Amino acid sequence: MKLMLVLSVLCLLGYSLAAPQAPVEILEQEVDNIGLNGYKFSFKLSDGTTRTEEAVLNNAGTENESLSVRGSVSWVGPDGITYTINFVADENGYQPEGAHIPK
Repeated sequence: MKLMLVLSVLCLLGYSLAAPQAPVEILEQEVDNIGLNGYKFSFKLSDGTTRTEEAVLNNAGTENESLSVRGSVSWVGPDGITYTINFVADENGYQPEGAHIPK
């Protein structure tokens, strides 16, 4: 009986802490798939999240063929600060740089 009461209280507590969130909508979206030579996309969401990414094929048709990707992602944290990660991914690996912008 005590176990059932404890479980009921925990379930109610968990339910009350899980605050409903507003649905996130896509405000802007662009996609350009240029085939085997690369791609590009971006989007902006109603919660402040943005993402851009572009890839190009280097040295096509050679032994040193590689894909270079550049991009950025931003989001608004629970603290109201906008966080951004800019990155490059190429033959030298993944190279991120981060920043935050106080509100």
